[in-house]
Amino acid sequence: MKNKKKLKEAVILLVEDRHLDIELTLHAFKNARLTNRVHVAKTGPEALDYLFHRGAYEDPNLNPIPDLILLDLKLPGLSGIEVLKQLKAAPLLKRIPVIVLTSSAEEFDRANCYDEGANSYLIKPVAFDGFTRVIEEIQSYWLTLNVEPPLDGSS
Repeated sequence: MKNKKKLKEAVILLVEDRHLDIELTLHAFKNARLTNRVHVAKTGPEALDYLFHRGAYEDPNLNPIPDLILLDLKLPGLSGIEVLKQLKAAPLLKRIPVIVLTSSAEEFDRANCYDEGANSYLIKPVAFDGFTRVIEEIQSYWLTLNVEPPLDGSS
């Protein structure tokens, strides 16, 4: 049986502080014809404010819970691993798939991310073509093939 495309457009939260990496990611989305809504958080605290609907993000209709999070590790204010820990500790957020998308190839970082509940760990390719392929694979697997769990805490 062929997988049916999700009925709603997925919302992606991109947590990245480097302007060049944000532009590269958004450009790769465009090249991969990924038309999903993407919200960008540039710091760890901003990502948590968005996820927990605090401050400027308190309206859940304007700032919906994402279907997928792309998380960099090196962030100002609060590291990506701290963001990961807090969101995976929250019953209403812990089932959101988190892809760590980072330049770190350190084994410690990779192990730590998986220990804290990351669903995937990807090292950012240096070449744009490689980056676009990674984004296409993310779209193919995480936004099309993957059957997501209920996010309301039900079993």
